Amino acid sequence: MSETWDTERAALLGRRISDLGLRLQGTPVQQLVDQLYTELRARGLVFLPPVYLTDEWGCPSGTPVIGVPFYLADRQLMRLEEEVAAGVESEAESMRYLRHEAGHAYNYAYRLYDRPEWRRIFGPYSRPYRDRYHADPFSRNFVRHILGWYAQKHPDEDFAETFAVWLTPDIDWRESYRSWPVLHKLEYVERTMQEVGSDPPVVSAQITEADLPVDAMHYTVEQHYRELEQQLPLDDETFFDGDLLTIFATDSEMGDGAPRPAAVFLNEHRRELVARIGYWTGEGPGIVGAFLDLLERRAGELGLYARMREASTLIELTAFGTAVMMNYRYTDTLGRVADEESP
Repeated sequence: MSETWDTERAALLGRRISDLGLRLQGTPVQQLVDQLYTELRARGLVFLPPVYLTDEWGCPSGTPVIGVPFYLADRQLMRLEEEVAAGVESEAESMRYLRHEAGHAYNYAYRLYDRPEWRRIFGPYSRPYRDRYHADPFSRNFVRHILGWYAQKHPDEDFAETFAVWLTPDIDWRESYRSWPVLHKLEYVERTMQEVGSDPPVVSAQITEADLPVDAMHYTVEQHYRELEQQLPLDDETFFDGDLLTIFATDSEMGDGAPRPAAVFLNEHRRELVARIGYWTGEGPGIVGAFLDLLERRAGELGLYARMREASTLIELTAFGTAVMMNYRYTDTLGRVADEESP
């Protein structure tokens, strides 16, 4: 990292987000919003949900507007996000999110969730919304769009994901889901959009300070990232030492040649591992990144080295991380040492 970036980074972290003067206009993300609007028009839909910059991807419950992460509007902020969160959304990923949030916006704009047929097909909108949810990777009752089987999280997410697949221009959803039970959901979206698509929305699409636009984010960039930090639900940091000793090697196990510290290996492949584990588990980069930080720290303290087989080591780490994250998904813990002690 250059000294210039060190200085710029420190200054950026200390600035309030509301003082950065961030706007969508003239940014690459505005071009993606324009693409979304083109796709909506191509489907005969007249409502173009307003898009604004905020702290994360989202559509405020009941309000047909789309929030986009503020860092996508500035190259320095994107570089910072890349370092802190181990990655920035690609154009393809951003379009997946935009289509998904557009699904929410259309659900809210026309109050589709109040319709008996919507409730019969997707389930009650009033169902409790839980961040932790059990997913069936093999179910064909839901489309696959955002990673992590997100459609299975809640009826509202199920509709938004189904809408996103229906909207995507390069997907032949009738063929892709031809033998899947979820096909009737896609056909419902097609039928309903033909019905309401030319009508103005029945719910106003206004962005208020309660929706947290960037002008209302009166806290620093550093505070934003601190609030996103996740604590590992783990009793003892040495819990995974045995696994690390299996995946990596001690000094005495290494042969000839310059040994490569396992901590360095983990650091160099952090982004790839966050992406791979996140893909297979649906967990966000926060908890996966914190888990990998723990492994990197413990590997350094144990004095471990990477074996001379990089590809297989990455496979082992991905499988190991996936198993740990799936256990976390179902138990809300990474490991409870106390529960495993003999009585």
